[in-house]
Amino acid sequence: MTLNLLGKKRGMIQIFDKDGNSVPCTVIQIEPNVVVQIKSTDSKDGYNALQLGYEKVVAKDPRRQEKRTSKPLRGHYGKNGVQPRRHLHESRMDSTSDYEVGQEIGVNAFSGIEFVDAIAVSKGKGYQGVMKKYNFKGGPAAHGSGFHRHAGSTGMRSTPGRCFANSPRPSHMGFEQVTIQNLKVVSIDEDDQLIVVKGAVPGPTNGLVKIAPAMKKK
Repeated sequence: MTLNLLGKKRGMIQIFDKDGNSVPCTVIQIEPNVVVQIKSTDSKDGYNALQLGYEKVVAKDPRRQEKRTSKPLRGHYGKNGVQPRRHLHESRMDSTSDYEVGQEIGVNAFSGIEFVDAIAVSKGKGYQGVMKKYNFKGGPAAHGSGFHRHAGSTGMRSTPGRCFANSPRPSHMGFEQVTIQNLKVVSIDEDDQLIVVKGAVPGPTNGLVKIAPAMKKK
């Protein structure tokens, strides 16, 4: 188990390789994640992990800053001496001995890593029909057909007398956690805390993305 950090997808760009080919890339900004809590096998938690906070809670008025964090979380952050963050996540680790509460971990944690996995929530597309969701062909486009974008028959006669489960139906599309594996790291900018990866990453612009070293490709 390795360290994973939260960041934000800032958009896509294209770069040109040494042969002049256009390469689509995604830019992810990783504001330093702060260690809020350390869990270990010796504690009551029973496993090794880092609880990391991402994106500082900011406001012009300090009173509003306090209101933007729930009371239990204010106590949790205050107990550990960490400025409140908008997002909390956990990173399972083999060992947590090299980390301490309050430590900030930036994009330089991925220096020397060639491939990463990206985990994000895909764009929600609402309730969709079978043509959009499952690429059904649909019926004739003529005016009199009366069958254009329907799924068609889904049942049978007396045997078995029911519709089989798990067959394609109109339903909610998108807004699911998606993992893209083995994205090649193109460049890392430690000054602006940016990591550029080859290919697309799920989710909208400014959506949260969790980045971790690739599990299947070293």
